[in-house]
Amino acid sequence: MSVGRGVLDAPAATGTEPAREPAAVPAAGAAAARGAASLPGTGQAPAAGRLRALAALHAAEADTRRGLAREVTDAIREDGFARHFVAARFGGAEGTFEDLTRAVLPVGESCAATAWCASLAAYATRLASHLPEEGHQELWGAGPDTLLATGLMPAGRARPAAGGGWRVTGCWAYVSGIAFADWAVVCAAAAGGDEPAGLRFFAVPRGAYTVRETWDSVGMRATGSHTVVVDDVFVPRHLSFERAATLTGRNPTSRVASHNVPFRGVGGLTFVAPVVGAAAGALAACAATLTGRRRSPTAELDVVRASGRIDAARHLVEESARALDRRLFAPRELARNERNAAFAAETLREAVTLLVGAAGTSGLGEGHSLQRFWRDVTSATSHVALQYDTAARENYAAALLGPKD
Repeated sequence: MSVGRGVLDAPAATGTEPAREPAAVPAAGAAAARGAASLPGTGQAPAAGRLRALAALHAAEADTRRGLAREVTDAIREDGFARHFVAARFGGAEGTFEDLTRAVLPVGESCAATAWCASLAAYATRLASHLPEEGHQELWGAGPDTLLATGLMPAGRARPAAGGGWRVTGCWAYVSGIAFADWAVVCAAAAGGDEPAGLRFFAVPRGAYTVRETWDSVGMRATGSHTVVVDDVFVPRHLSFERAATLTGRNPTSRVASHNVPFRGVGGLTFVAPVVGAAAGALAACAATLTGRRRSPTAELDVVRASGRIDAARHLVEESARALDRRLFAPRELARNERNAAFAAETLREAVTLLVGAAGTSGLGEGHSLQRFWRDVTSATSHVALQYDTAARENYAAALLGPKD
């Protein structure tokens, strides 16, 4: 499957024709076929496959040293993840949600942290597309491969600056990939001045912020999700936009289809796709341990049950991506995407728990990749965007049951 076509050229983006499906492959070759996906604009065939191989080579070391290898972060940029949603006029791919999802999955099979950072690098540019035109020029005028990291939760404040723009101060925790990002895009409460009061995003270049190495989670160690500190930094008006603009699905500064999608439908997909890949990696790691006396009917049953959960989660995640490409933005469809992400996360946690049980003590050795996948899936699925109560319950309950009295 090629992912080289932009979303504006793809029939799936029009909402009038069915999404493209990958060619059928034998079950044993499915993972290899997914790994052969190429990302747009790279000129290299299999870009995602190259990153997958690099990630596998460095995964254990990255987990130990709590950071991705330079070769891996360079590949995230070079293999097209940063440019996936960038406008074609800047050399970007204007890629689809389905194609990005199918590229992230095989990377996750090697290293969840690499897939997580690759996914977030792509989605961060979609968020930043809400900047004014001058901001587009500053971020992508010199090329489409600018790497962004995001602080999505409002955790700072901004006050008007003399002559226009803002003075921004704050600390944002859990900013994945900040160690190798070119810019941080952070959310803060703004009041006063010519712009409406409320929550805004601010793009801050490397060098204008500092990083506190606070990320100490037992899982997803290599994401380097540290704390960004901005101390009274001037941000010009063209490097800021209202948070509310991301929620409506109507981007006032870009006509690119993927830039005009309500955030509700996108948020969970950003984080759950890497986890699907990681669970598939856990399945392969577990299967490699079940030889000889370790292969029992109980272990076989656990592996089969886990495999069904992983496939079910993958189908739901791919369904959500196709729905976005088909521009299915009715409240029920958006709520379904939120439900899909939360359900997939829950199901994947169950799957890796079954796999650890099937493998037994051998799978928990420090040198075994299964325990790393188990820690990564457990940590990743704790994300607020993948919880029923914070991301799915209220909206999908309303879709099923109607509004509350």
